[in-house]
Amino acid sequence: MIFSQLEYMVALARERHFARAAESCSVSQPALSEGIRKLEVELDVPLIRRGNRFEGLTAEGEQIVVWARRILADRKALTEQISAMRSGVTGQLRIGSIPTASPAVTVLTAAFCAAHPLASVHVASDLRSEDVLRLLAAYEIDAGITYVDDPVPDGFRVARLYFEKYVLLTAEERGAFTGSTVGWADAAALPLCLLDRSMQGRRQVDDALRDVGLTAAPRLETDSVASLLAQMTAGPWSTIVPAAWLHVFQLPRGVRALRLVGPERQGEVGLVTLSREPETVLARALTAVARAADLTFLENPLADQL
Repeated sequence: MIFSQLEYMVALARERHFARAAESCSVSQPALSEGIRKLEVELDVPLIRRGNRFEGLTAEGEQIVVWARRILADRKALTEQISAMRSGVTGQLRIGSIPTASPAVTVLTAAFCAAHPLASVHVASDLRSEDVLRLLAAYEIDAGITYVDDPVPDGFRVARLYFEKYVLLTAEERGAFTGSTVGWADAAALPLCLLDRSMQGRRQVDDALRDVGLTAAPRLETDSVASLLAQMTAGPWSTIVPAAWLHVFQLPRGVRALRLVGPERQGEVGLVTLSREPETVLARALTAVARAADLTFLENPLADQL
């Protein structure tokens, strides 16, 4: 019973709404409310600030949620460990990823599923770097793929994967560019569509331009690499994307890729998991796959795209 009550608290903290929390736990709203009330009686503290609607958790309630997440994660890890001892790795691996690392995610998930046919995978691939770490700390994902250039805070393990390098995508009719490279300053002079400023991938581009004394001034911004490529099919745009994406998407007709140099900017991408002992079965299994994989091919575009 206590595990159900803890699940209700975690759901309510996440959803901030009684009905949605109950739905996420597959119980009725009265059952969820009664479960939380019983937990309050057992602990002899109020956990919820009550009114006509959900008004938030008390200080004690916030602390209970921290412990509840950890307890439920440990229970899940124990169940998975016992199952793995009997029949191999099972359960659902939950991965959170920054958008620009999606090509790496496809490689790792394919290898993971091949090695562990009884397990399944769920991927959230549109997260900011800070969201990846936040969801890991809240035990809402098992592993994250994000930038690891800056020191990752204590409490996490890092397996480095590859360096994210960048290419300019521009129309072949722009004949001013010869060869297979272009400088950042020349790229900045084009009508650009770029990722939104809130995204780490965009900040990498801004930093590279800042290194040559320039500031990005895109005419159009969007929140996904796929959208950037789609924009190029209908407008006069050029864009800057990680070279890794050219291993996933075919370039639009009449578009070519040029490696960006002067300077060659690169952001390091890695697999991040919680530093805990014992490590969960799913996190350990994915880490083993990541350490065996060679993802350095994602650092450069395909030869026929240059």
